[in-house]
Amino acid sequence: MNIVGIAACVAGVAHTYIAKEKLIKAAQKAGHIISMETQGQIGTEDELSSEEIKNADVVILAVDTAIKGRDRFTGKKIVEVPTEVAVHSSGKLIKHIEENIDS
Repeated sequence: MNIVGIAACVAGVAHTYIAKEKLIKAAQKAGHIISMETQGQIGTEDELSSEEIKNADVVILAVDTAIKGRDRFTGKKIVEVPTEVAVHSSGKLIKHIEENIDS
């Protein structure tokens, strides 16, 4: 499965980057391709390309605040969770997506 996502916490620092890393590790461990963008205090990092978004089967938004560019995902299956879920239960989240999202 191809997964793209955005991580963004209120402060835009710790939870943003932890959520990104946890999701990447969990998705790769399960055999998926994943690209994660972060939006935070220092701006947008690792911005998703239009090609990555086009090829995505699902979008994970691990966010606690408003994000920029949400309209890029129009027509895509979106799973939105707080960053806390991505940080503490990323493996369960990936498993949930596998079981409930048709790719």
